[in-house]
Amino acid sequence: MKKHYLGLILIGSFYFSIACQPKSEETTAAEGQEQSEEKETEQRPSPLLVAEGQAAGKNIKVQYGSPAVKSRTIWGDLVPYNVVWRTGANEATYIDLAEAITVEGKALAAGKYSIFTIPKESGTWTVIFNSDWNLEHGHFQYNEKNDVLRVEVQPKWEPTSQESLSFAVASPGLIIRWEKLKLPIAIQ
Repeated sequence: MKKHYLGLILIGSFYFSIACQPKSEETTAAEGQEQSEEKETEQRPSPLLVAEGQAAGKNIKVQYGSPAVKSRTIWGDLVPYNVVWRTGANEATYIDLAEAITVEGKALAAGKYSIFTIPKESGTWTVIFNSDWNLEHGHFQYNEKNDVLRVEVQPKWEPTSQESLSFAVASPGLIIRWEKLKLPIAIQ
């Protein structure tokens, strides 16, 4: 009987010592990064979102910061006309293309590109694909010399307002919506 209790005590002590071992630096760092990412996502006024899908049978992924209207005047005020806009919030919005595509009739090679737009009070808007896709501060780091493609797109104005900016991979290719704007970008 004493041997049985002694065995249980030894086994319990063994498991207790393992449980009390300090975590490896790798485990601690990974847990810290997960917690940091969760806190950042929770605290961001413009959440970081991803839109994925297929257009013209090709895989497309867009990552963007999604600002909200919050009773503000968006077009011509928060987002000025005739000025390059990062088409989102915080870091630059980027598109990840697994294959080459055609945007509004113009070729765009596979790869990652930041997306910028130049909103205009009337007429078409300029949509820009730039090779600097990993920009921390969006349009503050934008360099026109790195533009890979510029296309003109006709915005559509809808009667209902959408509170948060969104990207969707849907017909005719890529659709940007915010406030009363719908910007359909054709992809073939």
